[in-house]
Amino acid sequence: MADIVLNVEVRERTGAGGARAVRREGLVPGILYGGPQAPVSIAVKAGEFNKALITGKLLGHLVTLKYGDEVQPVIAKDVQFHPVTDVAMHFDLYRVEADQLISIGVPVTFRNHDLSPGLKRGGTLNVNLHEVELMVPADKIPEEIVVDLTGLEIGDSVRASELSLPEGAELSARLDATVASIATSSAMAEEEEEAAAGEGEGEGEAAEEEAE
Repeated sequence: MADIVLNVEVRERTGAGGARAVRREGLVPGILYGGPQAPVSIAVKAGEFNKALITGKLLGHLVTLKYGDEVQPVIAKDVQFHPVTDVAMHFDLYRVEADQLISIGVPVTFRNHDLSPGLKRGGTLNVNLHEVELMVPADKIPEEIVVDLTGLEIGDSVRASELSLPEGAELSARLDATVASIATSSAMAEEEEEAAAGEGEGEGEAAEEEAE
């Protein structure tokens, strides 16, 4: 089972009014859905839910739902936050089996910036995909997909097909999709334009001298 355990209780009242009443009691309302069973309105103590959030291993990960003596694996699919206070207002849990294949977005991170010749020369890392969609067993969802920038020059790009994926995982997105690329920075472009302009002026002056 997963590291995080959410002790839930079933909500009798649903809708906006029921959710507000639950929040006044110090709980975060949510919904449990997926599989052959009907959706169930649930709630978790706000302190417990926030503690799970802080770990960074709640959203998009396999967690254990506990209701009395009953436990089952679920995926925290979504969390809605208050637009001003950032307080968790509602969450969605999806029923799964531990080895069930699911489609889920996993964040992409980049390492070894200092080992990229293109970046060291002043190039810019342009990120096209901040996360990639994977088909992966629920109990093997990776924390991140790491892109190694070692050796990348200006003009080089990393495609989805080149990513290193965990065992059992497959890309849901197009394999030829560009994840990131090393591009010429605006400062470098200006320097190149100035250098080209200088060379042009020098050639013009030389031609005038020859004509004289």
